[in-house]
Amino acid sequence: MRAALRRRARRDYHDLLGELLETRRNAPPRTGRRRTLLLLAVAVAVAALLAWRWREVGFEWREFSSTFRQLHWGWVALSAAFALLTYLGRALRWQVLLRPVKPSSSLSNLLSATAIGFTAIVLFGRAGEPVRPYLVARKERVSFSSQVAAWLIERIYDLLTALLIFGFALSQLEHATVKVGPALEWVLRAGGYAAALTGAASLAVLLAFTFLSGPMRRRLRDALAFLPEPQRARADRIADAFAQGLESTRNGGHVALLVFYSLIEWALIILSNVALFQASPATSGFTLREVVIFVGFVAFGGVIQIPGIGGGVQVVSVIVLTELFGVGLEAAAGLALLIWIIAFVVIVPVGLALAFHEGLTLAKLRKLEREAAAV
Repeated sequence: MRAALRRRARRDYHDLLGELLETRRNAPPRTGRRRTLLLLAVAVAVAALLAWRWREVGFEWREFSSTFRQLHWGWVALSAAFALLTYLGRALRWQVLLRPVKPSSSLSNLLSATAIGFTAIVLFGRAGEPVRPYLVARKERVSFSSQVAAWLIERIYDLLTALLIFGFALSQLEHATVKVGPALEWVLRAGGYAAALTGAASLAVLLAFTFLSGPMRRRLRDALAFLPEPQRARADRIADAFAQGLESTRNGGHVALLVFYSLIEWALIILSNVALFQASPATSGFTLREVVIFVGFVAFGGVIQIPGIGGGVQVVSVIVLTELFGVGLEAAAGLALLIWIIAFVVIVPVGLALAFHEGLTLAKLRKLEREAAAV
């Protein structure tokens, strides 16, 4: 029985990957080019700003290395502990999303899948993201498509929470000891509008599919009527899986839990940054409000995917620390590196140990990643 369910989960996984691949092949190439050009423009602008700062003030590698020598490692360890707890929060939230298809799921299975899934992202990049929903589907014996829907819902909740923190950060700038120059005023204004529009659109999609799933799916079918029957059928199956995943959000108690776990997760992220900033002499004087402002800007910047870098977290961290808080470029670069290590890399030893314990070698993970990378 278990073997049959495992084969079914693998079959669902490959079918959905094939559907997504076919959709991408048939998508208009112009849209992809425009997105690539936009991301390249963002990357060039960010690189130009960093190059200008480097040329203006210079970069002292000795001062950069001293950033690590001066660290208080007890605070660093506490920061890493808070970061590891965020994965527990993610597993608890996923457990709520599983309830429509699996009312009693195993938290240990979800913790293992979460750790291995984020390890795959660190090792293989964004193409490793399907690993987590695939492992959850296999461990909990549910369809892979339902877990892709859960992953999409999780992303929407994270995006809405990040935008909420970013909005709070913008509102607190005038009360904090930060310096906003004329060059950043238009960026902040544009970022505020973009955050509001993105949040409103995400919330509208979430509410529409939650409470009006029938009419929304009918409208989607009507809008895709021009497609050939096979492609329209694939789109219907993906929409059905997404609507099924949203069943957990129709229950008021489930929604409260999803919001609660999302807030807990981001509170742990803030505490992790508080501890890390206490570890460095350059930022040990930061107040809680200033740390929240930093997290808000970095969370919003992390939404931007920069070619060759992936997320914009490291770059945005340097810009915010230098341009808003006046931290030296060398110390800011060192802290940005530490933030990336603690936020992402700290889970890798745990994920690898769990993967090897379950017989998932690096070769098997890479094979799974290559299949996902084709999407």
